Amino acid sequence: MIHIDVLLSEDQIAQEFLDSLARHDLPEKFFYWFPLSIRAWINLCGDGAYRNYARSHSVLQTHAPNLVSMLPSGPIEVISLGAGQGTKDFLIMEQLRTQGKYPHYRPVDASQGLLEIACQTAQDKNFACRGLKADLNNDAHLTDMQTNQDDIPRLIMMLGNTLGAFDPLKFPGQLDTMMRPQDFLLLDGELFSPTETLTGYDNPINRQFAFGPLSSVGLSEPDDGTLYFATDIDNRQPGLYRIRKHFQVARDLNIMLAGETVRLLSDTHIEMNWSYKYDRDALVGLITSSGMQLVAEYASTDKRFITLLLKK
Repeated sequence: MIHIDVLLSEDQIAQEFLDSLARHDLPEKFFYWFPLSIRAWINLCGDGAYRNYARSHSVLQTHAPNLVSMLPSGPIEVISLGAGQGTKDFLIMEQLRTQGKYPHYRPVDASQGLLEIACQTAQDKNFACRGLKADLNNDAHLTDMQTNQDDIPRLIMMLGNTLGAFDPLKFPGQLDTMMRPQDFLLLDGELFSPTETLTGYDNPINRQFAFGPLSSVGLSEPDDGTLYFATDIDNRQPGLYRIRKHFQVARDLNIMLAGETVRLLSDTHIEMNWSYKYDRDALVGLITSSGMQLVAEYASTDKRFITLLLKK
């Protein structure tokens, strides 16, 4: 039997979805909530069209032995923030076990469905595991993950460009608050390309995934509206870029959800989730300026994606 602690209930997510849709704004977590969205995500990861998933997986597959050798010996807790189905995490978990470091797996995600897959896979591979269903945008949930100073070392991971879903000027500091002197942080990110980054998102299979929350409530493209992707610059700091997407409603719509009606008028602009990209120095600077030290850096074969190992 798998075990998942719950800080974010399904009823809470359902209410937040209704409220968000009425505000014309759909945050990141809703793209991994509906069953059809989860299926689209797994298909996207398996297809190879989502280059950041493939890049992250390849870097870890190549460098896991070296990376894990830098971690302390003995028991270690592996906390994966935004774990999804956990596929990349097990590249690290397997190597920890090979090197005799006794990992305990703690996948954290807002998606019940993806957490169940991660926890079941851990159980099948004979790893100790206890999942946590939480919202990483909720400060109270992040505080709940902090532990006593005398606990075993932790490897905190944010893989697959997950960091890009959060404010780059705020979230590194929150990660630093979670870290203790004996802990390590493993994260990665896409380096921005003015010619390649946008096409990595605006392609048929990624559009199917991105449209998942809307198709799950009965909307279709182009009859009900059109999904648009765009790139912009975050002027708060040099080297920060965003891939943004929004849905432009084509006709008046009445969406029935859980006995409630959400009305969307023609030409309504629904802002959807975004993903940050970086210049290399900007990403490293954001993390190290929050108080962490760079231990190791690995790059994908195309040099468009980097993985960083850090400590306090």
